[in-house]
Amino acid sequence: MRNPRSPWPFTARAEELDLVRRNLSAGHRGIVVTGAAGSGRSRLTTEAVPEAMRESVLVVDDAHLLDDASAALVHELAIGGRTRLLVTVREGEPAPEGVSRLWEENLLPRLALAPLTERACAELLARAVDGYVDALTVRRLYRASRGDLRLLRELVVAVHAGGDLSHVSGTWTWRGTPPITARVRELVEETIRDLDTEERDALELIASGEPPGTGAGVPGALVAPAVLERLRARGLVTVDGRLVHPLHGPVLRAAAAEPSLAGGPSGGRRPPRASALAAECEELAARAYAGRLAEIPRGVGERMAEDDTGWDEPAMPEFCARRARVARLRGETREAMAWSREGLRRSPHHRACLAELAHAAAYVGDLTTAWQALSRGPAPAGEARTRPWQAAGARPPAHAGSPRSQAPTQDRRPWASAAVPARTWALAAEGDLDGALRSALGVAGDGLFGDDLFALHDVVRLGSPELVADRLGELADRTEGDLAPLLARHARALARRDGDALDKVARGLADLGLMLHAAEAAAHAALVHSDRHASQASRNRASALAGACQGARSSALVNLALPRLTARQRQIVSLAAAGLTNRQIAEQLTVSIRTVANHLCDAYARLGSSDRAGLEGLFTVGQRGGRTGGPR
Repeated sequence: MRNPRSPWPFTARAEELDLVRRNLSAGHRGIVVTGAAGSGRSRLTTEAVPEAMRESVLVVDDAHLLDDASAALVHELAIGGRTRLLVTVREGEPAPEGVSRLWEENLLPRLALAPLTERACAELLARAVDGYVDALTVRRLYRASRGDLRLLRELVVAVHAGGDLSHVSGTWTWRGTPPITARVRELVEETIRDLDTEERDALELIASGEPPGTGAGVPGALVAPAVLERLRARGLVTVDGRLVHPLHGPVLRAAAAEPSLAGGPSGGRRPPRASALAAECEELAARAYAGRLAEIPRGVGERMAEDDTGWDEPAMPEFCARRARVARLRGETREAMAWSREGLRRSPHHRACLAELAHAAAYVGDLTTAWQALSRGPAPAGEARTRPWQAAGARPPAHAGSPRSQAPTQDRRPWASAAVPARTWALAAEGDLDGALRSALGVAGDGLFGDDLFALHDVVRLGSPELVADRLGELADRTEGDLAPLLARHARALARRDGDALDKVARGLADLGLMLHAAEAAAHAALVHSDRHASQASRNRASALAGACQGARSSALVNLALPRLTARQRQIVSLAAAGLTNRQIAEQLTVSIRTVANHLCDAYARLGSSDRAGLEGLFTVGQRGGRTGGPR
């Protein structure tokens, strides 16, 4: 691992850097860069104006701190136009009139730096620690820093120094409470330094009653309504009186030298959490089934998982499994894998977590993880499918995991309810679409989960809507909410090859938060539209939606991404992109190695790729920007 105290790489600001450099080139007067504290203004300046350019460009960093006379001089230089200026100003701070007039009078263009996105934060962290950082760790650091790159860096330094940054199976992971070092406290205090005494006291009172992970009580209830309203207006507390910034509570409690109410060395009594956790599990299940996924509130379960507490709560692994399912349905495949692994870390044989891990891994083509997770639970009832390597008595290939004969066989049906859909998509990822369809139809036809909308919809996603369209329609007629009718419309529109209707379905699914399903519906629309412009518009929509799905590559997206290949070539390319050798592919498909090699050579020619190393970038319609890397 790189030393986190060493300079971090310049990341995710390429467009801004190009804009600044263009405005500092010959014939331009310069530019003003504004941004919140920690947004990277000074680093952007350093990258845009290296030492060799310092003689031709006047850099005025933190111009909001200038006195009036100095600000007036900068203003005069801008009017004269002979000196190229790069001026930075912190947003939210009053700037002298001579500085603010630079952009108000259009003397210089103004670039407002937006906070880094969570995806950009993941990329920055991966480069900073020289390795893949799991999704929960990225989310925790992103939330805690709230876009302040200085705070992000200090948190990573503190976590690493405290030995809490673990490296397991090629992934960096952080669990536990946030480290409140002197520098972290200084940066967090900076965000509340302008509070008056009354507001500060109120914020400390709220902090003392809001220990992370309890979910008990409403801290803001003890604060005067007028003061609470002022704190809300500043964006410091929520409508129900809770702290917005994840670090305000720990910092204020540390400053007040108050013991945490969550229990620990102080001997405080831990408030009961089991009932709140059980309620959240039920809420997540209800949201998943109803398709209400656009916004998931952050509650006690998520805080407990992130803070690495609640080991003695039996519902924690189940919560992680439910949270993984929600993430998977939203297209957040890497996050779903992280939640599944968090549950398995607490309960290594938790079946729902294993199934969710397999399901999400199959979506991103990680067949090693998918089959290994499935092999750790009993096979579905009546399932005795033999892989080619098993029939030959050979050693399993790298992607196959443990032989299924070694898996326990008791209590099959509860495992099957979660494992069969995962197995369906593992088969699809291998390119065995016939096997995947048989698996999906088996789920949809079993009385145990015959009413599962998503199981029936899997058949639609695999390209055979006519097999389940009527049944989905029946369910839509007797099911409340928007999800069932929308899935039924997807089946009917695809069966009729109605591109316009499929476009509407894609928009509806995206509105519900089902991003991968929406991307697939848009991909279906692109393939059935007869009008070239309409097809391209649907393709663009599918690409944008798939780009938010963290590297997912389902069969519908593969068909759109690789339209020039035959079905057999797509199957072989899928297996090659998943990391299988020609021999393993031949065993899998019961064909000769020469046949596999010939199909791959033909596919390379059609795709404009020279070898299998170039397949990954071509494989999914939304691959650009959709995957941040990670262990395979």
